[in-house]
Amino acid sequence: MRVIVLGGGVIGVTTAYYAAKEGYEVTVIDRQPGPALETSYANAGEVSPGYASPWAAPGVPFKAVKWLLMKHGPLVIRPRLDPSMWLWVARMLRNCTHHRYALNKGRMVRLAEYSCDVLRDLRNEIGIAYDERARGTLQLFRTQLQLDGVGADIDVLKSYGVAYEVLDPEGCIRAEPALAAVRDKFVGGLRLPGDETGDCRMFTERLAAQAEDLGVVFRYNTEVTAIAANAGEISSIRTSAGDLAADAYVVALGSYSPLLLRQIGLRIPVYPIKGYSITIPIVDPAGAPESTVMDETYKVAITRLGDRIRVGGTAEVAGYNKTLYPSRRATLEHSVGDLFGRGGDLSQATFWTGLRPMTPDGPPVIGATRYRNLYLNTGHGTLGWTMACGSARVLVDQLSGRSPEIDVSGLAMTRYA
Repeated sequence: MRVIVLGGGVIGVTTAYYAAKEGYEVTVIDRQPGPALETSYANAGEVSPGYASPWAAPGVPFKAVKWLLMKHGPLVIRPRLDPSMWLWVARMLRNCTHHRYALNKGRMVRLAEYSCDVLRDLRNEIGIAYDERARGTLQLFRTQLQLDGVGADIDVLKSYGVAYEVLDPEGCIRAEPALAAVRDKFVGGLRLPGDETGDCRMFTERLAAQAEDLGVVFRYNTEVTAIAANAGEISSIRTSAGDLAADAYVVALGSYSPLLLRQIGLRIPVYPIKGYSITIPIVDPAGAPESTVMDETYKVAITRLGDRIRVGGTAEVAGYNKTLYPSRRATLEHSVGDLFGRGGDLSQATFWTGLRPMTPDGPPVIGATRYRNLYLNTGHGTLGWTMACGSARVLVDQLSGRSPEIDVSGLAMTRYA
C-alpha cells in the first residue's frame, strides 16, 4: 500500500515510521526544509502522560478573567474578526463541566499512557537518544488553594492507575534539590514519577533518519496547495511539486489541518493556540531542574534538556499570528528566574513561538473520515510530543484494519457531528 503523510512534525514522522514498519510505501510531504521545524521545534520537552488534561475544566472561565488581568498571566487573547476563533472559544467553554472534564481527561490519559509505553518500546528497540530523562514531573503550587484543588485530577489518575505523590515543601525539594534555595515560594506539589522529558526536535530528526532507512521518502520544501476528492475518496494531493497520488492519505498538519480539510467539506474544530519558549544554557547544574517543574501559577513548564533549560508556556489566542512579543518572553524569564535563577544564563536565551493545534474538548482527532482513504492525526494541542508514538500506532492499526491496543472511542472526528 502507498501512503502519503502530510506533515513532517513529530506526529507526521512517527506515523510514517510505524507505517513503514508495517511494510507500506510511505511518502512524507512538508513545506519546511527538514523535519520538526514548526510546532515540534522547541516545545517544553515534556513527555507527561500523568499531566494530560483538557484546558476546558470546571472553574476555567472564572480563572481566565483573573489570568487576563495578571501581568505574567498564562492567557492572552488578541481579538480578531475570525468566526472560527469565537466558535472555538464557545465550544471550549461548553466543555468546562465536571462531567465533560472527567470524560475528556480520561480519553487523554488513556492515550498518553499508552504512548509513553510505545515510546519506551521504541527506545529499547532502536536505541534512539534525544536528551531523554525519566525523572517525573513536579507540578509546583505556590498557594494552598492550588494544592487543595488537585482532588479531581487525582481521582482520574487513580482510575487509570497513574502513579502520583502529593508532596509537602520538603518532598518537593527531595525531588528537585535546586528548589531548596526558594523554599518560601511554594507550599507543595503533585509529582508524577512516570513522566519523562526529552528534546522533541532531536527525537523527530533521528526518527526521520530511521524512517528513511526503512524506505520512507521525505519531500521537503513542498507546499500542499489542495486536496482532490472524487466519489467518496481522495484521488490526489496537489503540491508545489505537482500532483501526488497514493492508496491512503494521513493529514498530520497540526494547526493547518482544518484549512486543508475545509476544501473537501470536512470541518474539525482545531484552532492554533500560540505558545512560547526560551532555551537557556545551563551554567550551574546544581541550580537547574532535574526534570520538569510545572509552575502552576503561571502555567509555565521548566525542563532540563541535556545542558539546556527549556521554559515553555502561555496560551495566546491570536489566530495564525507568529509574532514574538517581548511581554511573553518576560513571563517565561520571570518564572524560571524566580525558581531556578542561578541555573541558567538568561542573557543567552533563545526565544521561540509555535502554534499548538488545540481542540475545544482536549483530546486529539485520530482516525478515519467519511472519505474511504483519508485519515486524520491532528489536534494534539500541548501534548503532541507526549502522544505522538501512541497516536501513530493507533492510526496505523486503523489503516491496517486492526483494532488498536487501547480503547480509542471518542477520538475520531465523529464526536463533533
